[in-house]
Amino acid sequence: MSRQIETLRNIGIIAHIDAGKTTVTERMLFLSGAKHRMGFVDDGTTDTDSDKEEQERGITIYAACVTFPWKNVTINLLDTPGHVDFTAEVERCLRVLDGAVVVFSAREGVEAQSETVWRQADKYKVPRIAFINKLDREGADFESVVDEMGKRLGANPVPIQIPVGQGPPHVANPFRGVIDLIDMQLLVFPFDKDERNYERQPIPEELLADAEVWRETMLEKLYNYSNELMELALAEQPIPADVIRRALRTATLHLELQPVLCGSALHGVGVQPVLDAVEYYLPSPLDVPPVEGESVADKKKAPSKLKRSADSEEPFCGLVFKVLPAKTGDVHWVRVYSGRLKSNSRVLNPGKDVKENVAQLWHIHATKKEEQVDHVEAGDIVGIIGLRTSVTGDTICDTREPILLESIKFPETVISMAIEPESSTERKKLLDTLDMLKRQDPTLAVQPSETGQTLIAGMGELHLEVIKNRLLRDFNLNIKFHKPQVSYRESIARAVEVTGECHRMIAGQQLFAKLTLRMEPAPQSTIPVMLLAEVPPDSLPGEFLTAALDELRGCGEGGGRIAGYPLMKLKVTALRGEWNAEQTDERAMKIAAADAFEKGLEQGGKVLLEPIMKLDIITPEDYLGDIVGDLQQRRALIAKTESRGKMMAIEAHAPLRELFGYSSAIRSLSQGRAGASIEPLKYDAAPADVLKQFEI
Repeated sequence: MSRQIETLRNIGIIAHIDAGKTTVTERMLFLSGAKHRMGFVDDGTTDTDSDKEEQERGITIYAACVTFPWKNVTINLLDTPGHVDFTAEVERCLRVLDGAVVVFSAREGVEAQSETVWRQADKYKVPRIAFINKLDREGADFESVVDEMGKRLGANPVPIQIPVGQGPPHVANPFRGVIDLIDMQLLVFPFDKDERNYERQPIPEELLADAEVWRETMLEKLYNYSNELMELALAEQPIPADVIRRALRTATLHLELQPVLCGSALHGVGVQPVLDAVEYYLPSPLDVPPVEGESVADKKKAPSKLKRSADSEEPFCGLVFKVLPAKTGDVHWVRVYSGRLKSNSRVLNPGKDVKENVAQLWHIHATKKEEQVDHVEAGDIVGIIGLRTSVTGDTICDTREPILLESIKFPETVISMAIEPESSTERKKLLDTLDMLKRQDPTLAVQPSETGQTLIAGMGELHLEVIKNRLLRDFNLNIKFHKPQVSYRESIARAVEVTGECHRMIAGQQLFAKLTLRMEPAPQSTIPVMLLAEVPPDSLPGEFLTAALDELRGCGEGGGRIAGYPLMKLKVTALRGEWNAEQTDERAMKIAAADAFEKGLEQGGKVLLEPIMKLDIITPEDYLGDIVGDLQQRRALIAKTESRGKMMAIEAHAPLRELFGYSSAIRSLSQGRAGASIEPLKYDAAPADVLKQFEI
């Protein structure tokens, strides 16, 4: 049975680690009736953290999809990881979602990964609401978090609720409820009880003045988005709740502001209004702009722009955003953007130019197939069994109406580890297992070597540790693991102009060609090797220039000359070529291009680039000096320090090479009271002593 598109809400729960995303999700499932008992992260009983590694660590590693009804809508919800090593899971979810609930801890406020996920949501233009969680904790500060949202995220937060009290029961004014600023009512929840109902009561006299000030602030921000609201205010007429909600919805959908709610998901306070806010303020698939793609019908012509609306009568197109490997057949999670998809049908993967079978369609709960359906329509999220060649980021579409959607880009890996099987039998099992894990995790890079070792690369120490545990525990492989290593990159030091030549006798034919290149560092480029052609028109036939550029592209994907690391921050420009009708063909031009590229790497000087990481550290002021001193010994640059209440925040930039084991080190320096988030920032030139280690 298909779902009504106007009642669908495709949303994600995103936040920094430990802000309470999974608990919010679990509470939503319970309140909606989708499950009968609350699960808890600490007990390992939540629906969305079903992996052993997630249950043991108490963190989310893999995005999970749950579907449940709430009043008048059906919610497809993706619970995403908060740890920076698994930020790719957030990236691919936000790519296909229509809205998001961003969770903040009332004690820690806007943290490092909060900024990362907020930027990702900005990138994909995802409307969002905010939920300030953990108001029952020591040090909770609602106003401070709202203020930080504006300053650190560039957000426009509009509280539509305020807390009554803050902190645990033993403080003077503990958290005990929420005031709804739209209906001007006190919401009273049954703390720590598995009940779905809460009470609405009049606001007590002693709280009314404060609530009216907050309400007026809310209304002032909304006047620009509703003429009706403005006219009522000027006429000093009462403003109905539905007028306020319409203004909030309009502004939220246009990314102008973010409604802010509050509560404590662990104790069952404030989550029902969040679900109401998802229905009221976040978009259905009909509220988001049509998805854009390119035509692929005629490869001789430049692709044209195409659009697909969230309409079941349009040609089908969808995007694969996650693959769950299984022995019985991989389950591909697909966001359906347009049209209707039926089971036992054929679709086209235009990026790979292959047709795929859609054998079965399933609605998903957590990471399990829940309900088999015979068709799905525009706007929905579905699990497909039967696809063989499609991977994360691939488009699938109607075979008669091809369209290629923008794929999903993932960050470069920064850390690698050599592994080797104990026997040749284990080697085959290892490669098959890694191939399966790569389908599931697009940020895992695998490079077998002739020595028998296999190099696996990932986003951080925790990422590799999780992969290691899966290989040993889940797949029972007998493998030797080496210490993690930094994933360096290579470039050149200076601009050079070089000419590559071909003077060869091949199969009795004398070949000739010349190609001149300019190769130079490109420190600001986001493309690893930028390839340009400035060859004068008519000086080189099109097929020869194409052959040369194809060869240069292949050379750019190869390694550098220091230790074979991938090339980066390099610009290559083809300037001119020489040829003659008797001795020049595409082979000759490719040989000349490869020769020129090799000369450019040799003459341009060797530069080793190392990953620089951004550290966001929160510490009590007592330990600030020790932590800064330790950072300086690690070649770190302190970007800024600022006070956040009783804590100090440090932003530092340090080479990954110096940060192995840093999580343990900072705990030791601060007696366990400081925490750090580490994420990739950029690649920069490594010092001479690091480069010398690679020179023979």
